[in-house]
Amino acid sequence: MSGNDTIRYEWQDAPEFGASFAVAEGIEWLRLPLPMKLDHVNCWILTEPNGSVTVVDTGFDSRKTRDMWVQALHGRRVSRVLVTHHHPDHVGLAGWFMAEHGAELLMPRTAYLMARMLLLDEQERPSPETAAFWRACGMDSEVLATRLEERPFNFADVVHPLPLGFNRLVEDQMIQIGGRWWHVHMGNGHAPEHATLWEEDGPLVLGGDQLLPSISPNLGLYATEPEGDPVGDFLISCETFQGIATPDRLVLPGHKLPFRGLPLRLRQLTENHTGALDRLRTHLATSHSAGECFQPIFKRQITGGEYGLALVEAVAHCMHLWHLGEADRHEDDTGTWQFVMRQRDAKRA
Repeated sequence: MSGNDTIRYEWQDAPEFGASFAVAEGIEWLRLPLPMKLDHVNCWILTEPNGSVTVVDTGFDSRKTRDMWVQALHGRRVSRVLVTHHHPDHVGLAGWFMAEHGAELLMPRTAYLMARMLLLDEQERPSPETAAFWRACGMDSEVLATRLEERPFNFADVVHPLPLGFNRLVEDQMIQIGGRWWHVHMGNGHAPEHATLWEEDGPLVLGGDQLLPSISPNLGLYATEPEGDPVGDFLISCETFQGIATPDRLVLPGHKLPFRGLPLRLRQLTENHTGALDRLRTHLATSHSAGECFQPIFKRQITGGEYGLALVEAVAHCMHLWHLGEADRHEDDTGTWQFVMRQRDAKRA
């Protein structure tokens, strides 16, 4: 392995929650808390030539995170807020910055529409479509019974209302932020139309959750698009980004630590999922639901707070084999999808 073929962390420790830290001239790293196992999100503050700032991703909407932002900004005005994708830890305070600072909102179109839709979709109990999807995935019966009686996670619980209107980020766009020019390149899989920003004539990449070190972004399938293929979308994105990635790029990710060595990291992310798919192919020599596939995909059983994310990622991997035409899917008498590898004609093999 060459010296360039390694993952190298620019800093070994992350800043304290709410304490901004300079990573380059005019760019600060702000780390905000999340109430889950992945306990933080990275946000970025870019100083504009006129003294205002552009914020990239925002954290959840809570009194605690709003107070942290007020402290970190030191009275500076947020003129623009750029959101890489629609997930609540990234878009949560975008509407607040628009209301409090008059900030302009920049997002991919799909991200904006998904966020607006989910904000309006408040539920006291899971919808019939969601319940049917959980059954189709093979959710554990006890977990399902509990969830059907509970108020589900609602986007509006942690995302400030988004005013009407935004400016769209598109593939191959060039945009000036913080006195630097950036190329916009879209990824997929973790979220549809996920924006990443690549500095022109410089090493920086604002990677969001598309380009993470040490962990893989969740590739979940949901009732909103139950026959989607996020695993396939993600693998295509990794291959596409290999064409522009170089080892010296400094990736500023949505979680964990800034890093160099992006070509290797893209290979690792790809191999993580192709390896899981190979183990899944072996497992599906006999019929199984997605809920029975944690061991081959994740190499362990998963319970508790991680169960839901594991389930939607497990069904995404099963569905990828279905999309490839390698696995068959049928619905049993309980409404659960059963997946099994197709039997190939021995004479044609």
